[in-house]
Amino acid sequence: MIEQNVVETPKMINNPKHKNTISAQAVLNGDVKGLKRLLPFLGPAFIASVAYLDPGNFATNITAGSKYGYLLLWVIAASNLMAVLIQSLSAKLGIATGKNLPEVARERFPKGASIFLWIQSELVIIATDLAEFIGAALGLYLLFGIPMLPAAIITAVGSFAILELQRRGYRTLEAGIASMVLIVVLAFAFQVIMAKPDAGAVIAGIFTPAFEGVDSILLAAGILGATVMPHAIYLHSSLTQSRVVGIDEKEKKQIFKLEMIDIVIAMVIAGAVNMAMVIVAAALFFKNGLVVEDLDVAFQQFRHLAGPVTAVSFGLGLLIAGLSSSSVGTMAGDVVMQGFINKRINLYLRRAITIIPPLAIIAFGINPTRALVMSQVVLSFGIAFALIPLVIFTSNRQIMKGLVNHRITTVLGWIISALVVSLNLFLIVEMFI
Repeated sequence: MIEQNVVETPKMINNPKHKNTISAQAVLNGDVKGLKRLLPFLGPAFIASVAYLDPGNFATNITAGSKYGYLLLWVIAASNLMAVLIQSLSAKLGIATGKNLPEVARERFPKGASIFLWIQSELVIIATDLAEFIGAALGLYLLFGIPMLPAAIITAVGSFAILELQRRGYRTLEAGIASMVLIVVLAFAFQVIMAKPDAGAVIAGIFTPAFEGVDSILLAAGILGATVMPHAIYLHSSLTQSRVVGIDEKEKKQIFKLEMIDIVIAMVIAGAVNMAMVIVAAALFFKNGLVVEDLDVAFQQFRHLAGPVTAVSFGLGLLIAGLSSSSVGTMAGDVVMQGFINKRINLYLRRAITIIPPLAIIAFGINPTRALVMSQVVLSFGIAFALIPLVIFTSNRQIMKGLVNHRITTVLGWIISALVVSLNLFLIVEMFI
């Protein structure tokens, strides 16, 4: 290891990033043992995982649970296993190259291809942001009876406040996002307790792959589309590219191993919350013969079947999930623009621009849940354009050097890519043809 003598100025000492670098280096040097070794490396996956808890998931999961009970729990379990691999590849690309996925694509692909990838990724992020923004506004409406348009304006103010956390440093942002994720986790844990699901049916649903007709396959594709998020793939590589920098291949491998723990923890939490949505809908709606496809109807039924506190916890989870995931979408938009075309605009300006589509949809009175579901269809178009380049780049030894994929990892990556793309093409064809 190369020793560097650096004189620490007061500004450096008070800089959270500098402090984290020192802590991380102590871990890499073997000076820190036990669970404390994880602390400098926890955070990036939690920010990326917020994309797996956006309001689009609420719509598909509640519908799946009310229509088919516990049947499709295995789809969420499988989707999250895929998400662990996909997010690990994204994180590994950032660690190995010091660049994010869009930057590597700009270097490797023709200029026209980079521009196309930028445009489609921006459209996907707009669709995702639409779901998140409408979800948060709907949460305010359900909790406090605030009409959707004023609720949307309040949501806009809240989203700007979350962006302010980023300006204060990534540790502040990570702490803020982690706190919001914790609120969502507690909200759904409470709902599961109140719903009193059939434990045996839950276990069977998780471990027994099955469908019941074409509509259940469509819902499975929707669940998968709401789980494998293109903007989370782009963002994760950006979050790891310069957070802790390894000076040689050995250190980069150490960093990746520790980041893998971060990824597994974050994805397990995200998967558990998504399963909880299906479980609660199955235990309360499916059991009582109710098919619930609108989130406002779900809120009222929660109140009727399990009491007002359960309904409030659902509305709170929807609000917090929408607010937190909207900030992640804005960050991802910044990453894809900078990466694919080497341009940047102010984050606050970007946030202001992306507010316009959801405000317009709300102003025109379009059904919020329908808008959420349609946003997932648009999102489906972008999965292949993020996933396929990711597998190509992480399988290239020239790019990845010592962190290049093992052969089995590459094979799994291509299998997952083929499965995800095929299911989403099926979803698109069934929706429109």
